[in-house]
Amino acid sequence: SSTSQKHRNFVAEPMGEKPVGTLAGIGEVLGRKLEEKGFDKAYVVLGQFLVLKKDEELFREWLKDTCGANAEQSRNCSGCLREWCNAFL
Repeated sequence: SSTSQKHRNFVAEPMGEKPVGTLAGIGEVLGRKLEEKGFDKAYVVLGQFLVLKKDEELFREWLKDTCGANAEQSRNCSGCLREWCNAFL
């Protein structure tokens, strides 16, 4: 499956202080919902992904419960984080 430009941009460089909205699958609305729950930076969401031991099913369930992400959005976000981890961890 092809990845979005957003995904490629995210995976291409270290995390740093990227806002949560830079994650693939996370647009303005989901980004705002995540920020309201304290997940204001991409690395905070990455932390949750790692706490769930990179289990994409669990992470996608968490994303759905936390900000209402649909299947495609959560798949894009978990894929983005998985690929970032493979590149940098």
